[in-house]
Amino acid sequence: MKFGVADLPRIQVSLFAAFLMIAVGAATAHFSLNLTKIAQLAKSGATAERNEVEGKLKQVRDEENEIKQKSSLFSNLQARGVIGDEQRLDWVELLKDIRTKRRLLDLEYEISPQHPLDANPGSGFAFYASTMRLQLRLLHEEDLTRLLDDLHRQARALIQVKSCNVTRLSHGAAGQNGLANLQADCQIDWLTLHEAAK
Repeated sequence: MKFGVADLPRIQVSLFAAFLMIAVGAATAHFSLNLTKIAQLAKSGATAERNEVEGKLKQVRDEENEIKQKSSLFSNLQARGVIGDEQRLDWVELLKDIRTKRRLLDLEYEISPQHPLDANPGSGFAFYASTMRLQLRLLHEEDLTRLLDDLHRQARALIQVKSCNVTRLSHGAAGQNGLANLQADCQIDWLTLHEAAK
């Protein structure tokens, strides 16, 4: 069967319908591609926004944990007496208790006035130190290490040993029936934390 020009009017409607369907299909494909691009852009924007929100949420949680840790540390230091005014009477009582418990032969101390550790403490909280000169006679070196360990564990302040000089006593200077063998001379800072003076 041959197709001729005379057959054209007969298929004109079908041809028009075919071209119309091709145009509609092309427009639909173009529209679908545009919708896909728009959806991908929207997805990318939503993902970026979600990541930003998750980052902010993580930062808030990290800050919350840091605040909890610092609050716990602050409470522990406050319970130990490190934060607040000096407790010199407690320090003296502690030294007496340690002397009795450890059966130390002789213990003398002198506490200097409190001073700020930082020359310019600024505002807020600052560390202050009171230096104690501690002199004691010892049977042996372990008496000194036990005393310092007791101070570190029990004192209502932070203890920082600046220096300790231990010398051997001559037999005539031993005193107390010759029981003491050593003389210790220590410089100890008792550190407390409280609001800086204004």
